[in-house]
Amino acid sequence: MCSSKDASFFWHLNIFETGVHVTTDEGNVYKNMQESQETHISNHLEEIVAAVSIAPRKKLQNQLLQRALFQPPREKLHLSEEKAKSYASSHEYKKALHELVHCMALTRICYGDSHWKLAEAHVNLAKGYLQLKGMSLQAKQHAEKAKEILTSSIAPPYKDNTDVFKCSVELFHTLGQALLSLQKFKEASKNLTKAEILSKEMLQCGKIIKEEWMEIQARIKLSFAQVYQGQKKSKEALPHYQEALEYTEISRGEKSLECVPILRELAAAEQALGFHDASINNLVQAHLIVLRGTPSREEAAASAHAVACAAVASGRPEHHDVAEQYFQDSMANLKDAEGMEKAKFLSIQDDYCHFLQVTGQDERATSILRESLEAKVAVFGDFSPEVAETYRLLGVADLAQGNQTGAHRKLKKRGKQAERMCLGLDCKAGSRQSGDLAPSSPYCDIYSTLHHSPLVGFQIRICLNRCLLCLEEVWKPMAEYRECQDQDK
Repeated sequence: MCSSKDASFFWHLNIFETGVHVTTDEGNVYKNMQESQETHISNHLEEIVAAVSIAPRKKLQNQLLQRALFQPPREKLHLSEEKAKSYASSHEYKKALHELVHCMALTRICYGDSHWKLAEAHVNLAKGYLQLKGMSLQAKQHAEKAKEILTSSIAPPYKDNTDVFKCSVELFHTLGQALLSLQKFKEASKNLTKAEILSKEMLQCGKIIKEEWMEIQARIKLSFAQVYQGQKKSKEALPHYQEALEYTEISRGEKSLECVPILRELAAAEQALGFHDASINNLVQAHLIVLRGTPSREEAAASAHAVACAAVASGRPEHHDVAEQYFQDSMANLKDAEGMEKAKFLSIQDDYCHFLQVTGQDERATSILRESLEAKVAVFGDFSPEVAETYRLLGVADLAQGNQTGAHRKLKKRGKQAERMCLGLDCKAGSRQSGDLAPSSPYCDIYSTLHHSPLVGFQIRICLNRCLLCLEEVWKPMAEYRECQDQDK
C-alpha cells in the first residue's frame, strides 16, 4: 500500500511517461486536469476535482473512509498518540484514555508482544489511569505488565538503547505512584528508589543530559514527599518538597505553572509543622503565578481562598489582614457567578463568616449569613445541609445576643431540616411515612432517628456527624432551650 507521497510520485511519473507536458501556464494546467479526469490517470487528481464539485462528494467521503480503514498501523499509532496528548492537554480525560487504549493495541500490532515499545504503551496507559482517571488499581496492573514485558524482552539489541532505560525509569515511577495511591507506602518507596538510582546512572553514563535528569528528579522527589505526607510524616516530607520545587524552578522556571501544585503541597506540610509564615508565603507565591497566566474566575477564587484559609489557620492576629484581603479577592471573582460557581461563592462566604466570628465580628457575620439565606435556598434547596447549617449559625447568634424567641424559631427550623435529612422524607410537616418516628423535641431524637433510618450506611454517617454537631452546639444551653420551648407553647 503506497503512502500519499508515493501516490503523488507515481502520478507525476505517469504523466512524464505519457508525454504530457506540464507548464505553469494556467490554461495548460486546466487542460491537463480535464484530460486526467477523462482518462482517470490518477486518484490524486480525482480528489482535487471532487473537492470543488458537489456531485462527487459522497464518492470522496467513501474514498477517505477507505483510506482511513487501510491506513498503515504505524500511521494510526502516531495519530492516536498525538490525539491522546491533545485531549490530555485540553482536560478531555475520557477521550485521552480511549486513545491510550488504542495506542496499546496498535503498538502490539506494530511491534509484537515482547517489544519494549509495548511496555512503554502499558506505562503510558497506566499513567492515563492514574493521572486522568484516578484508577490506581488499573494503573498498577498495567505498570506490572510493562515490567513483565521489559524483564523478558531486554536482549542485546536493546541493552544499550537509551529509550529502554527511559521507559524503565517511567515504569518504576508510575508503579510507585500507583502504589502510593493504594497506600502501599513501603512498596511505593522501593519503586521510587529504583527510578531514582536508574536515572542517576543514566546521567553518569551520558544517556541523558542534566536538564532532563532534573525534570525526572523533580517528579521523583515530589512522589517521595507524597509518600511521607501520606503517612503523616510532614517533617520527612518537607525536604523532598523543597528539592522538588528547586529542580522544577531550575528546569521549568520560577514562574512556571508546574511550580503551583508543589508550592501548595509544600505549604500544607509547613502548616502541619506550625511554620505558618512560610506556608502563607508559599501560597501567596503560588497565587501570583496563577494570576500571571489566564486563570478562570473559579481558579483565581480558589487560589485566593487557599491563602485566606492558611492565614486563618495560623490563629495569629498579625495574619488577620492577610485573611481579610484574600477572602475579599476570592469572593470578588465569583460575586456575580451562577450555577456551580455560585455554590462555590457561597461556600467561600461561609468560611469568611467563620473568620469574622473568630475575630469577634459576630454582628457582621450574622448580617452576611442572613443575606445569604435566600441565595442558598435557590442554589442548594430549602432542605439542604447548607441551608440547615445557616439556620443553626443564625440561631446560635440570636441565642448569644439574648434573642431567645428568634433563636428558638431558627433552631426549630434547623431541627426540622435535620430530621428530613436523616429520614430522607419529602412530606408535609406533621406527617410521617416511616412508622412511629415521633421526635421527642423539635430537634428530634438523633440516635433514635438514625437507628430507624432506611438510608444506607454512608448517608447515615453523614447525618450522624451533622446531628452530633447540632447536639454539641445547640443543646448545650438546655435551660435556655426549655425556656424557649415554654414560650412557644
